[in-house]
Amino acid sequence: MALNLAEKKHIVAEVAAVAAGAHSAVAAGYRGMSVSALTELRVRARTEGVYLRVVKNTLARRAVEGTAFQCMQTGLAGPLLLAFSREDPGAAARLVKDFSRQHEQLKTQLVSVGGQLMDASALDRLASLPTREQALSQMLAVMKAPIAQFVRTLAAPQAKLARTLGALREKKQATS
Repeated sequence: MALNLAEKKHIVAEVAAVAAGAHSAVAAGYRGMSVSALTELRVRARTEGVYLRVVKNTLARRAVEGTAFQCMQTGLAGPLLLAFSREDPGAAARLVKDFSRQHEQLKTQLVSVGGQLMDASALDRLASLPTREQALSQMLAVMKAPIAQFVRTLAAPQAKLARTLGALREKKQATS
């Protein structure tokens, strides 16, 4: 179905608005995938906070122009879907990586983070980034560790004294 000029402008504006606020983007080829598989991918993308859109390459080039993902313009070729991570930088990469395990037709072509274009092999590194909650818990564990060690160090003499007194009491009870 052909798009008229107004629809094309609307699509370009929508994708450009998402690209302007996104942390990372993944372009993947979907040739050979069934409609039900694409629908399943879209549902998973919505639940994981990933903007997923199949856009003609000329419209995609115009949409990413002037954004951090402008570096992707030259690699946009063939039937591609664009996945943008809006909240979590690794969300789109995790989605594409997990989905491509089940559907071999989904092939990563471009990965972009922070204005840098990376090859498809960078998808694994980006997908392994922790989520916001995981990063916060790791940071809190690192911040908590010295304090917990300090408290254990302060409590050690009292605990050692209590163990020593307990051992003396047991020894006296055993000899009596």
